Amino acid sequence: MLLDQIAAAFDRQDYRTAAKLLKQFLQESPQNAWGQFYKARLYEVTGRREAAGEIYRQLLRDMSNPKLATQARQGIQRLDQIAQIEHKKAMTQATANPENAEPGVLVLESMPSDARTAAAQNLAKIMKLDAYTARMQIPNRGWRLYRVGAIGALQHYGQQLRNAEIPAFWTALDALQKLPVFQVHYVQEYQPQAIVVCQNEQGQLGSLKFDWSEVCQRVEGLLPIFEQVVDTDLRKGTTERQRKQTTQDYAHLCDLHLPKRRCILRLCDLNYQFHQGIAFSAPPKDSVAIDQATSRIQWNNLIAFLKYQLPQQPVWSEFQTFGETAIDHALLLKRLHSHVHLFGQDTSPWNPAFHLYSGLAFLREF
Repeated sequence: MLLDQIAAAFDRQDYRTAAKLLKQFLQESPQNAWGQFYKARLYEVTGRREAAGEIYRQLLRDMSNPKLATQARQGIQRLDQIAQIEHKKAMTQATANPENAEPGVLVLESMPSDARTAAAQNLAKIMKLDAYTARMQIPNRGWRLYRVGAIGALQHYGQQLRNAEIPAFWTALDALQKLPVFQVHYVQEYQPQAIVVCQNEQGQLGSLKFDWSEVCQRVEGLLPIFEQVVDTDLRKGTTERQRKQTTQDYAHLCDLHLPKRRCILRLCDLNYQFHQGIAFSAPPKDSVAIDQATSRIQWNNLIAFLKYQLPQQPVWSEFQTFGETAIDHALLLKRLHSHVHLFGQDTSPWNPAFHLYSGLAFLREF
């Protein structure tokens, strides 16, 4: 019987003979389940493991033959074992260099809805997830901080994701930490060149002159300002008081990226000295001092001024979406110096989350 000859050829690992016999058998009985099984075996031993796995799984779904189901299940187990061995080998190679063992982050970018189904299937295969979980992990807008670990391993995953047409990027935390950040106190001049009075990371005050053309992009975000309040729950019939944290307001931040100088200029509405430097709107007719105007109006005027000076530069403004995924990585955020100075808010995880977002936007583009 031809099937017995095929089985015997596989037993003695004579795959050339097995392939020749199998081709003849499938021409005569293309739908035969055992013929499909040996086709999967041939795919397996010749390295076409994905095609083999599809046939094995199809046999498990469609067949009620216990012996064939057992053989198909064992085939899937062999494929899984091979994949695990190769994965461990790839991870070992990816992190063998000490530089590749440095910590980093892997970020997933949003995708249009019509591409998410296929992307979820690919993500599930790469990261060993079920399809539903994989689909939930692909952002429909903005970025998702997907994984933290050794940069070599993250690069390995990232390349696989890109090969599967899933937009992703990665960077080492060391590169992020090396980006100088200057806290802008005020804009002193804006033409013919901009001059800002700012403070460096060591607290030294000075000025920085630059052309507006040096600013290649802006990053904007809102950081929650928390306060502790005392809550009395009268519904419980007691006067027991509990302290809880609530969001009192939001700080507005805007970063200007100067890639040629490899630095970031950071502006914050709570720290910007609106009473100094250039005014962004005409003084009120009743001569009320400019510092008596609401900070929100002054900040909006400043942002309008920046938009006028930088009409073509892209703006990254989806920090909220990214931040909600970033604050789950508490250990990572604690390691980052946020370069955000908000009175009484030094421990907020949103501060380093914004710096991470801005830094990733910088390093992704430049």
